[in-house]
Amino acid sequence: MKIATWNVNSIRTRLDHVVNWLTANPVDVLCIQETKVVDEDFPRSTFADLGYESYVSGQKSYNGVALLSKTPLESVSAGFSAVLGDSVAEFDEQKRVIAGLLDGVRIVNLYVPNGAAVGSDKYEYKLRWLGVLHDYLKTLLAENPNLLVCGDFNVALEDRDIYDPTGREQEVMATDAERAALTKAVLDLGLSDIFRKFNQEDGQFSWWDYRAAAFRRNLGWRIDHHYLSPSLCDRALNCIIDKEPRKLEKPSDHTPVVVELRD
Repeated sequence: MKIATWNVNSIRTRLDHVVNWLTANPVDVLCIQETKVVDEDFPRSTFADLGYESYVSGQKSYNGVALLSKTPLESVSAGFSAVLGDSVAEFDEQKRVIAGLLDGVRIVNLYVPNGAAVGSDKYEYKLRWLGVLHDYLKTLLAENPNLLVCGDFNVALEDRDIYDPTGREQEVMATDAERAALTKAVLDLGLSDIFRKFNQEDGQFSWWDYRAAAFRRNLGWRIDHHYLSPSLCDRALNCIIDKEPRKLEKPSDHTPVVVELRD
């Protein structure tokens, strides 16, 4: 089973890129973030022609997540409220969470808030959002030990995940508070950053700014992750960052990250 995560930064703008990538890399499930389109305008028929079922939770111009699956998914749900109830409904106004079940594996696709600037309202919202994520994932784990959580986390967990960590303590996506919140939400529940099981090298990134020739100079951040529960870690065969789509004309600023699990 191969599962990929990719922040496409507008599915309609990057549709040809996604189609071409899926044709060359027919993963079982592609988890997409920043679709930036309402559900009724998502290009389902295009992906159906490739043999993929689309499951979407979107909004106009911002955010949005989707699951593309070769095999129909079970128990698909969008948002935190589907699991935690109406008490967390405010965190579902932005479409950032979708989950589905494939062959006994619960796949959770996330687009974590960016946070904008340290100390801003959006930064505080991000920290609170990650707190709700902890409760959400804890509940899912209690229901099913086979949990894969992936997406754009907008957090670099370690200094080696940033091309230059100098001053990162005051830079959004790398502050101690964000790292601690993500650690509590995911790692403290027993999930593992599976990329690091296979690759311990510095300079491995999944996002590069459009400015300053960042991609050509490899001035990137690793903020797109796969986190696996212990039972799935034992099944993991590899996890790679595919840089090829970032080389295309008018690419997303992110690139796909793919994990392969033994059946």
